[in-house]
Amino acid sequence: MLETIIVVLLLLWVLGLVSSYTMGGFIHLLLIIALIAIVLRVIQGRRL
Repeated sequence: MLETIIVVLLLLWVLGLVSSYTMGGFIHLLLIIALIAIVLRVIQGRRL
């Protein structure tokens, strides 16, 4: 479940970078959330 959320957030971030419509800082907020989720998984000792 968490892997799916991470992938979706990263895809939305990449789409925001590629497209000219980025909704302000929202896309970058999604990236930060995805990175925090990855770091938490690594800290907890689970594999990506």
